[in-house]
Amino acid sequence: FAGEMRYFVIMAYMWAAGFSWMPQRVVRFQATPSYTHRSDVPKAVFSGIVEEMGQVRRMELCSGLSLWDGSMGEGWELEVAASEVLDGAYLGCSIAVNGVCLTVTEFDSESFVVGLAPETLRRSNLGDLKNGAAVNLERALPADGRNSGHFVQGHVDDVGVIEEIKPDGEALWIRVKPPARLMPYIVPKGFIAVDGTSLTVCNADPSEGSFDFMLVSYTQKKIILPKKKVGETVNLEVDVTAKYVQRSMGSIIARVEAMEQMLALSMRSMDRLDEMERILAHSVRSIDRVDEVERIVAHSVRSVDGLEERIQNVEQSLS
Repeated sequence: FAGEMRYFVIMAYMWAAGFSWMPQRVVRFQATPSYTHRSDVPKAVFSGIVEEMGQVRRMELCSGLSLWDGSMGEGWELEVAASEVLDGAYLGCSIAVNGVCLTVTEFDSESFVVGLAPETLRRSNLGDLKNGAAVNLERALPADGRNSGHFVQGHVDDVGVIEEIKPDGEALWIRVKPPARLMPYIVPKGFIAVDGTSLTVCNADPSEGSFDFMLVSYTQKKIILPKKKVGETVNLEVDVTAKYVQRSMGSIIARVEAMEQMLALSMRSMDRLDEMERILAHSVRSIDRVDEVERIVAHSVRSVDGLEERIQNVEQSLS
């Protein structure tokens, strides 16, 4: 049932985004300025199942780029040599590079070119790519395609650092330390995309601020992760469902916290009331003691008055 629901969600998403297919290319195409306009760029989703490993041909800062208003500017361009992901490619289509959804602005039968926005470079590790580097590649998921991974947007949240790589038989364990703000979204047996690869979290330790996952031998041969070393970075995209849950629960949590604060204030007020009652009780006891002293004094006065009268009587008798 969950698989069927995921299928229909993806179909609806792709239909609403205006996803379309174009014939296979035969020559190199280059985008006109209209393709760089945000409204003309199709939205896409991915499965996190890497289709092939491409190779970086160039990563350079280019001047003289045509902008949407006809003016000229500069920006970073990335060219990647590929084969499988170019099947069915068209200008403006989306290809995930190390988990980052990018728009194709130029392509031929051997490679494609994408632009890298400043936000993309801030959020991901694509800015560290060098010529010849291997990258994970995946085309946008067809609406009628089977999703063998999970719902991946290609919107990288941040980068994590590889802390440990440990063989376990034919498998490979990898532990990653993400930014602290992402840990609430990472749970054991939950989904996470690492460099665009859909993976299942094995262990998540909030106290240490890290999580790990396991790669079977087949996966190790199809992605770039096993080629990385301890200390290198990986792109991370947490499960978007967790973000929606947090957003929807945010107002409820805020109300609960407000109630807790009111309750704590009430408890402090009750403590102060108890203290006042203790002080009042002590004061009452003090008043009772004063009353007792007054009674004793009054009795003493009466005793003294009787003694004076008896003394006077004795003196009269003696005289």
